[in-house]
Amino acid sequence: MKKNIHPSLNPVCFVDVSTGKKFISKSTASSKKSENIDGVDHHVLVRDVTMDSHPAYTGEKRFVDTAGRVEKFQSKFSRKR
Repeated sequence: MKKNIHPSLNPVCFVDVSTGKKFISKSTASSKKSENIDGVDHHVLVRDVTMDSHPAYTGEKRFVDTAGRVEKFQSKFSRKR
């Protein structure tokens, strides 16, 4: 392997916004915000959706109002004669 071309692997802490749960892992991603966990500095990466809150993993069904969106679009972009 060539030297000095690969990104460095950093300890990270992914934080789910909706549940507040933290996932400790390693990633090439980094952030300015850091947190000391068990004596190791981890980069903190905040995520909107993780496996802890995604409906595919939780089994939760969400209702999406598609009819309201279509009506809103049609009223906004319809031609007035």
